[in-house]
Amino acid sequence: QVQFVESGGGLVQPGGSLRLSCAASGIFFRISAMGWYRQSLGNQREAVATIGSSGAAIYADSVKGRFAISRDNAKNTVYLQMNMLKAEDTAVYYCNTGHNPLPNWGQGTQVTVSS
Repeated sequence: QVQFVESGGGLVQPGGSLRLSCAASGIFFRISAMGWYRQSLGNQREAVATIGSSGAAIYADSVKGRFAISRDNAKNTVYLQMNMLKAEDTAVYYCNTGHNPLPNWGQGTQVTVSS
């Protein structure tokens, strides 16, 4: 059974940092590209960052230079380090496989950037 469990969200002031974690199960994690996605109120879900099985990463233009995606294949876990957070980063963040996400979405983790 495919499952993604996200954690690490919270309330942070503009300019602050958060580190999100996502534990994946039911997939061949080591050979899977993994991605972080987000959905803000009234908007469609969008891809934020993707990391390939080799560790190569790509980012949405809106987060380049501020966010960093990484993975730990031994733990079947993908991370998203978010720095210099802005109000427009406020959203529910989800992880899934990269490029072609599976229909099994987790509950996500809420990130709120506000003073």
